[in-house]
Amino acid sequence: MKVSLFIPCFVDQFYPQVGVSMAQVLERLGCEVDYPPGQTCCGQPPFNSGYWNEARAVAGHSLKTFAKSEIIVSASGSCGTMMKVFYPELFKDTEQEFEARKIAPKVHEFSEFLVNILGVRDVGAKFSGTATFHDGCHGLRELGIKREPRELLKHVRGLELVEMAEAETCCGFGGTFSVKFPSISTAMGEVKCDSIAETRAEYVISNDSSCLMQIQGLLDRRGQKARCLHLAEILAQT
Repeated sequence: MKVSLFIPCFVDQFYPQVGVSMAQVLERLGCEVDYPPGQTCCGQPPFNSGYWNEARAVAGHSLKTFAKSEIIVSASGSCGTMMKVFYPELFKDTEQEFEARKIAPKVHEFSEFLVNILGVRDVGAKFSGTATFHDGCHGLRELGIKREPRELLKHVRGLELVEMAEAETCCGFGGTFSVKFPSISTAMGEVKCDSIAETRAEYVISNDSSCLMQIQGLLDRRGQKARCLHLAEILAQT
């Protein structure tokens, strides 16, 4: 199975180890991994801000970049949602609507691809410690991903998963939301950090590096020692 990696901006610029970890896990499972080098932003920031014409200009490039891909696996529930759910809406009644609807079913979030497409729950990972899981909004609410990452984490040898009370609560990042409404964003993040503290977990795991950046920043400022890691970083450990 040939898989094209879709690496969001946050991963590309700040957390490249997440993309490397994804490739390692997929290759371990026998996939042929392809990285289309021309990929850029998916267009979500202007789309969420109401600048749809500008979003189409950026997203149109992604349609061309992944046009020949058989399967597209995203490192982010958020950016994966943009391509899978919002591209058909963004390009509706345009010349590129056909391409948008053609590419959407090919897109899969990383954990969903492993569990539901490959049928894998145990990837042979080993990682010692206690961890809690944060459900990113787009992955949970748009893609319906809840069970899949937990199934994978349950099979990581040495890892104890402790659920937090506010697992499904937004961390307050929301891309441009945190820039436009910093006070509200911080208040929402504080709720998340309080819930993390209650679990006494050593690690916070999620499918979205953007959420983890928000959470880690607040944890550090509060003096909490929990460390944020993307799911792929855990699964790559052997």
